Amino acid sequence: MYSVEQVAGRLGLHPRTVRGYIRAGRLKAVRIGKQYRIARADLDALTGRAASARPAAAPAVEVSSIVQVDGVDRAAADRLGTLVLAGANTVHDPAQPLRVQTVHDEERQRMKIVILGGAAATADVLHLLDAVLDGGNGLLAGEADDA
Repeated sequence: MYSVEQVAGRLGLHPRTVRGYIRAGRLKAVRIGKQYRIARADLDALTGRAASARPAAAPAVEVSSIVQVDGVDRAAADRLGTLVLAGANTVHDPAQPLRVQTVHDEERQRMKIVILGGAAATADVLHLLDAVLDGGNGLLAGEADDA
């Protein structure tokens, strides 16, 4: 918290000018006794330093994916769900965790996998799924041979 005199010194203004800004509502201040106190954020808002003082953050990107796998019985759905969850738990960025949910429709023999998270982590899980399910040689192929 700055006093009117400190703000005036920082801005190269007369204290009366700063008080005028406060009375006009251009500068937020809190009155404590007979004196005003100005918060740093309010001073930054007046001078426009708030936006430029902060480093530019990278844009946040979140990917939402729904993968549908047909021809999956309960046992294969359980194995596939375990594999996908294990892949999601190896995410490298704890600031942006990967969320995965699986649903199996027994009647239609269909599984849906919902993936929410960063682009790179989602891509890793999708590559894992592609490798496991690719060409009938993956996780579900063993069941066709057993039948």
